[in-house]
Amino acid sequence: MLFICGRNQWRSPTAEQLFARWPGIDVASAGLDPSSPEPVGPDLLTWADLIFVMERAHKTKLSKIFKAFLKDRRIVVLGIPDDYRYMDPNLVKLLEARVPPHLGTVGQVRA
Repeated sequence: MLFICGRNQWRSPTAEQLFARWPGIDVASAGLDPSSPEPVGPDLLTWADLIFVMERAHKTKLSKIFKAFLKDRRIVVLGIPDDYRYMDPNLVKLLEARVPPHLGTVGQVRA
């Protein structure tokens, strides 16, 4: 699964770190800004079986730029604003509450 935020600095790397600990889940993170440490691109999008974006605007931008690579990809908007730093305990709580309900859709089980 792939987590995407604007610049791949705080929210999506936190999600990647958090869910990388779960057995049976392959996870990556990326940013929509081309100057992100890991910018989103066709390779990541075709690799991901499930894509999480932090904000609705991220889904809109992703769909406009990469429409051809999003066929048969489920995109989930987590509704997490850019108010948190990397591994912020409140961000971790939000991710732990909002991501797991969607994992069953890709055949993943929480350990």
